[in-house]
Amino acid sequence: MTGSTSTLTASHQPATRRQAFTVVLAIELWERFGYYGMQAALTIFMVGQLRMSDTAANLLMGALAAFTYITPLLGGLIGDRLLGARPAMVLGAVSLAAGYALLAVSLGSPQFFLIAMALIAAGNGLFKPNAGNLVRRIYEGDNAALDAAFTLYYMAVNVGSAVSMLLTPWLQDNYGAPVAFGACSVGLVIGLVYYLWRARWLSQTIAANETSSMQWGRLGLVVAGMVVVTAVIAWILGNAALARTCVITAGVVLILGWAVLYVQAPAQERPGLRLTYLLSIQTMFYLAFYQQMMTSLTLFALRAVSGDYEIAGVTLFHLSAGQFQALNSIWIMILSPILAVLYNRLGAKERDISLPRKMLLGYLFAAAAFAIWWVASITAHGLVSPWIMVVGYGLLSTAELLTNGLGLAVIARYAPARLSGFLMGGLYLLWGISMYVGSIIANEAAMPSDMVSSVGPAFYAPLFRTLFATAVGIVIALACLEPLARRWAEEHVNVMIGKG
Repeated sequence: MTGSTSTLTASHQPATRRQAFTVVLAIELWERFGYYGMQAALTIFMVGQLRMSDTAANLLMGALAAFTYITPLLGGLIGDRLLGARPAMVLGAVSLAAGYALLAVSLGSPQFFLIAMALIAAGNGLFKPNAGNLVRRIYEGDNAALDAAFTLYYMAVNVGSAVSMLLTPWLQDNYGAPVAFGACSVGLVIGLVYYLWRARWLSQTIAANETSSMQWGRLGLVVAGMVVVTAVIAWILGNAALARTCVITAGVVLILGWAVLYVQAPAQERPGLRLTYLLSIQTMFYLAFYQQMMTSLTLFALRAVSGDYEIAGVTLFHLSAGQFQALNSIWIMILSPILAVLYNRLGAKERDISLPRKMLLGYLFAAAAFAIWWVASITAHGLVSPWIMVVGYGLLSTAELLTNGLGLAVIARYAPARLSGFLMGGLYLLWGISMYVGSIIANEAAMPSDMVSSVGPAFYAPLFRTLFATAVGIVIALACLEPLARRWAEEHVNVMIGKG
């Protein structure tokens, strides 16, 4: 009892909590450094070094994204029921570091390449939900501090990703892909070393019984399970038809799960569930556009965009094709505080914009982004100006904050608390499915394998036109659905008032 009391007292000391938070923040920053650095280099590595076709590379990126979003369902369960959040997070980080290291030596072995991709997907499944859970536990009972912590946490994600997406393609261009992927692995190893060095700070804040309850037998069981899961994912990634079947099956299972939950839910929970389902589906569409960043937009930048940023004929700096992906993280860091201030001011004036309307505005920004790329691709004489990429990424990043960025808020606002974990996992699953669909869409601009000469900007115009038209169609559909969403929101509020 005494040990419990001392732990509880320590957890309420701001300095102790800040120290514990820096441990999780540091390993999260390095994890994002590795993941996004890998992502920035991967498409060009597959097309350039592994000689994969655009179609195969796009579909493999989509399948990897789908499994990256599906596996946290299992990883969260392992952290909650078997190992505890800290051991699960560390095991995930080790798996990710091993995956990046294996990528670095996979140039001559397709088998190593698929195993590396599978390790990354499985490792992310263990790491992602448990790292976020640790932040929640550090600031448990202090909502204001928790909100501030998650804001810094989100910023760390974007700092790590922006730096890595600038550095890794540069390493790839100048020293080769093995060095680039090796840097991703080394970065995560640094994060792990820091975690082990400062792990006692977490122990002072989070109940120590978590580690004592972990049994080596359970760890062995989970490691054995990871080996099996990795092998299964590698097998699926190596078979495009099987990957497509798995994604479709996952979507069908989710819909059936939603239906069962709705039928079994009491009447007062159903308005919130209906709204959760509707808005979750609305957020998922954005990921199909987001997936273009690491597929079609990267290939567009590789073949049809100048990397030299010039003003008045003076070159300021140069970006390679993979480095353009960093524009997303940079814009997110710039736009996030601006939108936060805007939301607060509108809320203070009681003019807050509803979630459905924010999403509608988000897809308008997505439409504008692909309209700009479409026009640029059909009007360019020679290579497209890189400033077009800055503007397009700015619009698409704004769309991200207004759609995908609000996905977690949907669950927090409208989902019944007893079902929030499952519905959060379902939301991630929807996002993974949408990213896979985005890769299929990207194949509209896949360069035929027998095309020897490089393609110009106009080659990508039909794809950008399709994406623009799709975004416009989504805007129209959301405008038609907004009255329904508003009515369900009012029903949900009335139920909550009645319960109060």
